[in-house]
Amino acid sequence: MATKTKFHRKFGGHVRKLRNSRELTQEALAERSNLSVDAIRRIERGAFSPSLETLGKLTTGLDVSLKTLFQGFEHERTDDVAELCDFLSGRSGEEVRRARRVLLAMFGEH
Repeated sequence: MATKTKFHRKFGGHVRKLRNSRELTQEALAERSNLSVDAIRRIERGAFSPSLETLGKLTTGLDVSLKTLFQGFEHERTDDVAELCDFLSGRSGEEVRRARRVLLAMFGEH
């Protein structure tokens, strides 16, 4: 049981980091996720084991994919590359090509 509790607290801390990096309050994340503020608090404290449905709602509220949510947790940090991919996946082909050109120019790649 202690391992399960430690795992839940670690995951809750990861969710808190993601929320804070987006400058969201628990209330704002709850609203964006269609979850109760109490559920967000319990997840962040590690006192609640979220269902798949709840995880799906969290990804919506945090604007990350489920893969990114768990990749970042596994690495104990937000995976910036995965988040960037999530961001770009919602853009048009032309916007993605433009972003690529900007990145290549920024890093001196031609």
